[in-house]
Amino acid sequence: MRSWGMLGGAAAALAAGIYVLWGPITGRKRRRRGLVPGLLNLGNTCFMNSLLQGLSSCPSFIRWLEEFTTQYRTEQEKSHEHHQHLSVTLLQLLRVLSCQEVTEDDVLDASCLLEVLRMNRWQISSFEEQDAHELFHVLTSSLEDERDRQPRVTHLFDVHSLEQPEITQKQISCRTRGSLPPVSNHWKSQHPFHGRLTSNMVCKHCEHQSPVRFDTFDSLSLSIPAAVWGRPMTLDHCLHHFISSESVKDVVCDNCTKIQAEGLLNGQSIENQRTTFVKQLKLGKLPQCLCIHLQRLSWSNQGTPLKRHEHVQFNEFLVMDIYKYRVPGPKSTQEQLSQKNLEETTPGIKDGRAGKPSDAEQTAGTKPLFMNGASSSSFLMSPGTFPLAAFSECRAPLYLYRLMAVVVHHGDMHSGHFVTFRRAPGSRSSQWLWISDESVRRASLHEVLAASAYLLFYERVHGRAQPQSPARD
Repeated sequence: MRSWGMLGGAAAALAAGIYVLWGPITGRKRRRRGLVPGLLNLGNTCFMNSLLQGLSSCPSFIRWLEEFTTQYRTEQEKSHEHHQHLSVTLLQLLRVLSCQEVTEDDVLDASCLLEVLRMNRWQISSFEEQDAHELFHVLTSSLEDERDRQPRVTHLFDVHSLEQPEITQKQISCRTRGSLPPVSNHWKSQHPFHGRLTSNMVCKHCEHQSPVRFDTFDSLSLSIPAAVWGRPMTLDHCLHHFISSESVKDVVCDNCTKIQAEGLLNGQSIENQRTTFVKQLKLGKLPQCLCIHLQRLSWSNQGTPLKRHEHVQFNEFLVMDIYKYRVPGPKSTQEQLSQKNLEETTPGIKDGRAGKPSDAEQTAGTKPLFMNGASSSSFLMSPGTFPLAAFSECRAPLYLYRLMAVVVHHGDMHSGHFVTFRRAPGSRSSQWLWISDESVRRASLHEVLAASAYLLFYERVHGRAQPQSPARD
């Protein structure tokens, strides 16, 4: 009996050691082949988990973090001190979620990210309802603050950089007769979600164009147009609504004032001429990684917030050429022919500008207006393919993006749950995954495209050539 007691005590000690080192055996699972780790819900952290899964599906963002954090690895090797930087913590999590770091754990704990954000004075509770898009802004702005704290030293032999003044984000205007301001070295270190918007103002009376103004963005927040509520709605409807022109009244026009003054005698004063201007937004610089936020907040007649549940149709590939700002100038014969063919094959395009869809074009039951989010069977693409036949032979899409992840919110404006559809790791992967915190399973592209998207993550496909159909895993 004594020997049995000794054996029992040894077994209990061994079990206790295993528990201390590895945790409960029932809670430790091996990840299934082809899947990615899930993330532990720390209370109400599905907003963070869904965003991390979406970011981990963007290889360009992970590569940027790797380059950005190189200096920290060098500093730690020299000083042997550990500094908690947001970029380092975020990179470690994304590398594991993208299977670049080997782990057999089925579920990971991302509480380290919240701790680093709190060190950066962001008070984010893990037990309150939060928004994934707001956290995305917190991460990008914090990364920009971290970058701005880095010393930027110009090489002594770089005479051109020493002679040229640096362009900052506060310099927000440039002349239209020429190119956009040159990108400084400081801007080149921006994260791949960084883009620029242009704002163009034209006087209706004299057609004088004011200097183009630009601003930065890390995501495009698109509202769902009220004009198409209750009808089949595509991502193009939202994009066109975003850049649609609007009239701005009672604006001082320097050119009209100058013309009026020329007709008066010397010495006579004249008041500033106020006219109506047409304002239009365009995308001055398209980012490598494009985050699209579909605003689903609306208000009732009583002033209470409501969530719009309409399905916005989107595709695996996104063409952004028609939304890109181009400097006005003479066109070559080839460009004029390409423009003519584009206008003939793509409704709603005129003189390189995206026109507002007419009511007839938006009528339910008609063909989709554009290819981005078209519901027609001719645009339901197989994984890894893109219908270049929809574009003219003379002009293949230059700004072509591939869908990497979709964040979906289930619930209302007061409570709910975030889940993510994401592409499985691998540059040629056509396998999709559905992830809800700790739960991970395979999903089809059809299921992804049928989702009610809240955030869309696209990554640019470089080159005008048609993307090759990726091999299935």
